Amino acid sequence: MSTTTRSVDMLQSPSNPSLPPFRSRFVVIGVPGNRRVSGFVDAVTAAGLPTPRVLGWREIIGRDYGFDAGEIVRIDSPGEDSVVDRYLRGTDQSTRVEGTGRWYRRFTTEIREITDRADRVGARVLGDANEIAVMFDKRRCHRHLDAAGVRVPAALETAPRSYAELEQLAADAHMPRVFVKLAHGSSASGVIALQWGPRGQVRAVTSVEVSADGALHNSLRVRTYRTRAAIASIVDRLAPDGLHVEAWIPKASLGGRTADVRVVVVGGVATHAVVRTSVSPLTNLHLGGTRGALVDAMTVAGENWSQLLELSERAAACFPAAPHVGIDILPGVGWRRFTVGEVNAFGDLLPGLTGLPGSPAEGMTTYQAQVDSLLKSENMEYAR
Repeated sequence: MSTTTRSVDMLQSPSNPSLPPFRSRFVVIGVPGNRRVSGFVDAVTAAGLPTPRVLGWREIIGRDYGFDAGEIVRIDSPGEDSVVDRYLRGTDQSTRVEGTGRWYRRFTTEIREITDRADRVGARVLGDANEIAVMFDKRRCHRHLDAAGVRVPAALETAPRSYAELEQLAADAHMPRVFVKLAHGSSASGVIALQWGPRGQVRAVTSVEVSADGALHNSLRVRTYRTRAAIASIVDRLAPDGLHVEAWIPKASLGGRTADVRVVVVGGVATHAVVRTSVSPLTNLHLGGTRGALVDAMTVAGENWSQLLELSERAAACFPAAPHVGIDILPGVGWRRFTVGEVNAFGDLLPGLTGLPGSPAEGMTTYQAQVDSLLKSENMEYAR
């Protein structure tokens, strides 16, 4: 029998069959109709389970809503909805970079409200509000991983409040090449690959575009700034939202292109991986990066590939309540040493990708793997 077409009898927990069946239904909080929500809903129904109830972010922000006892609540990204984005970031311009500090405060408030409402009626949220808050704060996440012995890039201990302060702090830390990131940013928004030369040269690679009025916008084109004045104006505009600055680690290459790896860990196990390659320091696929051949990366890494997966699982273990996370792994030159770049609470959107050979999710999408993992770990029985 397929792992995605289990009968009701197979949903009993094999680890403790004496327990009464857990009868429940999924609720998905997300943006109705987008790929994330559709992917999970399709995986649930493909498993022969009732269609999840979908609550749009628009329906819950500032409104009354509730859950039923026993429901299992999955929180997904509020992205791709301009109305929700306007509320969270405080701007009508969807491309604006600024506003991530406000976004973070409002988003984490909503996550805690969802959890409180679920707890009051006996529903259960997948994941933990505090863990999600840490994952969406790059500074806190970096410290959390580092304290657990998970390798992360060296970082500035102090968040710079201006370009001048950034320049001085980086010099004091002997960091001539850094990545400047918005502490609460995502999808490479506001990220700057910045380096200083020995004779005062400065160079910044980023997707940030400066409009005529000085506002910052996300662009789909990576550009390079080479003057201190231009770079300083960008950093000074970003700083009030909070910055995380870390050492720029030289990454491995694949096919002559810079490469990194997004690994999805489901139920504590590395199940999916995608290689991202680029001619620029930014490998995000929406910024011109492309998927590299996974088999090529595994071949080049050789016996070191298992270290990459193990590091991903160690990073995920730092967030034990998370049913899944996306771990960005930075492979060092030669694919011999690996570092965790980021941990993504919503890092499971990998269209068309199935599980790693030999993993429990082989042949499954990331969403099918999550459903399968939940069915194996929970004492569930679903009424059709």
